[in-house]
Amino acid sequence: MTLKSLRITTALSTLTAALFLTACGGGSSSSPTPTPTPTPTPPVSTAPTFTQGSFRPEGDFKDKCETPRTGSSAVTGVAFPDTAGSTLEENFWLRSWSNNTYLWYDEITDVDPGADSDRLVYFDKLKTFAKTASGKDKDEFHFTQDTAAFEQSRAGGASVSYGAQYRFISTSPPRKLIIAFTIPGSGAATSVGNELYRGTEILEIDGVDVVNGSDVDTLNNGLFPRTEGETHTFKVQDVGSTDTRTITLTAEAVTPKPVNTTNVITAENGDKVGYVHLTTFSSVITQDALFDAMTEMQDAGVKDLVLDLRYNGGGLLAIAGQLGYMIAGDAQTEGKIFDKIVFNDKHPTVNPVTGRTLEPIPFYKTTLRFSDDAPASKALPTVAVPRVFILSTSNTCSASESVINGLRGADVEVILIGGRTCGKPYGFYSTDNCGVTYSTIQLGAKNNKEFGEYADGFLPDNSSEAFGVKIKGCELEDDFTKALGDETETLLSAALTYQQTGSCPTAPKPVAKGFSNSSTSPVLNADPSQDLLSDPRIKAKFMMEQNAFLNAGIYRQTPVED
Repeated sequence: MTLKSLRITTALSTLTAALFLTACGGGSSSSPTPTPTPTPTPPVSTAPTFTQGSFRPEGDFKDKCETPRTGSSAVTGVAFPDTAGSTLEENFWLRSWSNNTYLWYDEITDVDPGADSDRLVYFDKLKTFAKTASGKDKDEFHFTQDTAAFEQSRAGGASVSYGAQYRFISTSPPRKLIIAFTIPGSGAATSVGNELYRGTEILEIDGVDVVNGSDVDTLNNGLFPRTEGETHTFKVQDVGSTDTRTITLTAEAVTPKPVNTTNVITAENGDKVGYVHLTTFSSVITQDALFDAMTEMQDAGVKDLVLDLRYNGGGLLAIAGQLGYMIAGDAQTEGKIFDKIVFNDKHPTVNPVTGRTLEPIPFYKTTLRFSDDAPASKALPTVAVPRVFILSTSNTCSASESVINGLRGADVEVILIGGRTCGKPYGFYSTDNCGVTYSTIQLGAKNNKEFGEYADGFLPDNSSEAFGVKIKGCELEDDFTKALGDETETLLSAALTYQQTGSCPTAPKPVAKGFSNSSTSPVLNADPSQDLLSDPRIKAKFMMEQNAFLNAGIYRQTPVED
């Protein structure tokens, strides 16, 4: 063995021994070198991040909820799709959904979803803040509602109330609140000694002055009870009386009556004139109510029709299309559309909500099957009149205005008696996410002549007002001194006069300045908190009553195939 080999072997042996001794813990009195603790890998955040102007698909965030629901809807029976998520993800869904479907998406300021911990506050920012020519908000119909309450109201079920429809002349001090009508059979109509009548003014609620009182919560809680069995005390004054009454009203489950009153009037020349007071297009039961009312008109052989929409805030466009046909008949609607739906410029041919090819709403000639278990479709009645008298106020809104516009597009003459309509040629698919139903303007509507620009409403052509679409008619104030359907009530009387003479009454009264979203609205109190509509619950209720719906979730927009 060479000296070099010996040195290598010795070195290797020494190294092996050293390693062996160290592993056994012997051979040295010094402590072993501790193994360093590895630095933990930081967790990868799965939370979405905000990049100005960059939007992920809304489906990435849909149904990811801070507080997921369990079970299924009491109205539809459909299981809730909620999964565990966060308010941040709910806000990101609102942002992407609005950017995709909002009609004026390019007018939304892109706000970081992480800037608001309240999803409702964030939603309120996702709209345009532009004004119309008259100075009113371009978008006045941006709101939310609890999904359970929304489903119940749209399905036509009972809701908690007294059965009275209010007419707000002013919602801020000095407030003025009048009863417009009551629902037949409700407590407000039948409770002996506690009845409310058309024209009755509410002066006090649970001891709080309605006109100038500052306790808005007490006023709203009394006007809009939450639960059955609630009782509230009202001081009221009936029309024409100098005395007041104190009554107690009990909240109950009240089912709406879409057609409140009908009448067949014999005019001075012997013509039969039909009168139909329609309160809503919003519930599925409206279809049956209209079928019965228009059958009555058809069987009576009416030559003219007066359609009272003065308190009709809108509802289903499909039912509005049905009514258009029942008024106009086959000859006047053949080959024509009722409404052409227009989404934003991202969706020129496909409905972004349903994914279907865009098709216009027709003048439906049959009943629609809104559910799989609905009866087979049947032909609708029709009076086939060449003109229709429509009684209007600033509460005539949305789907009601679509009837006006749709008939004008089919060259049916519309004569407007009353005041300016609210001005809402828009609609939406109210959409649930995590227990809140969001309503945001998603579509406009045009008639068969491609007209749909009436954001400042329709108004009679003898009005002195500068804004709005003027059509033939008579500007008159709402008459609370007479029952609806009474031939001497101012608006109906004017329609009957026009039917006979072709002109308005010789001494018309000025138009009423009632609760509305038009330029005729009363000036609000300087303190917004004193406005009854400052309560989000009450605002949502009013918004729901003044809208056009194309809903895919609760009932079908188009008929189920027989």
